[in-house]
Amino acid sequence: MKFIDEAKIYVKAGDGGKGCVSFRREKFVPRGGPDGGTGGKGGDVIIRASAGSRTLLDLKYRQHHVARRGGHGEGSNRSGRDSEDVLITVPVGTLIKDAETGELLADLTADGQEFTAAKGGIGGRGNACFATSTNQAPRYAQEGIKGEERTLTLELKLLADVGIVGRPNVGKSTFISKVSAARPKIADYPFTTLAPNLGVVRYGDDKSFVIADIPGLIEGAHAGTGMGMQFLRHIERTSVLLHILDIADEEFRGAWHDFETINRELALFSPALMEKPQIVAINKIDLPIAQERLKKEIGIFKKKKITVLPFSAATGEGIRPVINAITRVLEKTKAR
Repeated sequence: MKFIDEAKIYVKAGDGGKGCVSFRREKFVPRGGPDGGTGGKGGDVIIRASAGSRTLLDLKYRQHHVARRGGHGEGSNRSGRDSEDVLITVPVGTLIKDAETGELLADLTADGQEFTAAKGGIGGRGNACFATSTNQAPRYAQEGIKGEERTLTLELKLLADVGIVGRPNVGKSTFISKVSAARPKIADYPFTTLAPNLGVVRYGDDKSFVIADIPGLIEGAHAGTGMGMQFLRHIERTSVLLHILDIADEEFRGAWHDFETINRELALFSPALMEKPQIVAINKIDLPIAQERLKKEIGIFKKKKITVLPFSAATGEGIRPVINAITRVLEKTKAR
């Protein structure tokens, strides 16, 4: 399934049905009277979050969502039929904004949560509603009220407890495949990951957390370079960031250099990202070149009073301490 996390849609609720102008015409009824019924209500357009939905792909190609109008009132005091609502299903974590003003209208963060994007119009009253002692034969009825219409922008922000960040090809996808049932694409070239991946990590007896990796970041990512800011929004909801570094890269310029570069991009995209706790880990320690550089690189971070956890996503060595560090921070975050 293609991952789409943005869509622009037009929604139009149904108009209310017209009220009816009608008079009784029955045999053996000497005095007729107004009996025009009221129009039915137009259908609403409702957006509902569903845990079973993962992408906004369907909305990317079906952008118009129009509800039916209410039925018109009829004689013999028969009201028009109310129209059915139009239901749009989106993934949990979808933001709904007004496309013209940018105003945030709803943030659907729970399965089954709904937002009425456009309210259907109320049906007009028939002439029977206007009969009085002084106006016993009204010859007018109301038009139905128009349904709401608007253009909306939908943005998906994945819901995860932990977000993995790092340069391309540092082993984020390999790590998430080791600790969860997620099976992202893994290859030995940059930008293998073209869309965020989610995985559930289980620990303890019955505890778990959701972890997400996003495509690799490079300098200028906040301005759209590389995969850019297209996916950075997906770590804004996370509680903890796992920052993975690679010291075995051929173009290695220092773990601290890479660490500062990525954090600068995060800060430029959203200063709030720098307020999140970060767990720093060095991957690929199974490689000889990494083993040669490891002690020196850890020493640099130690001088900055930052603890670094070495591990190998390929062999599994050191992964358990990384998971333990994540769970400790998550427990502290939840306890606040």
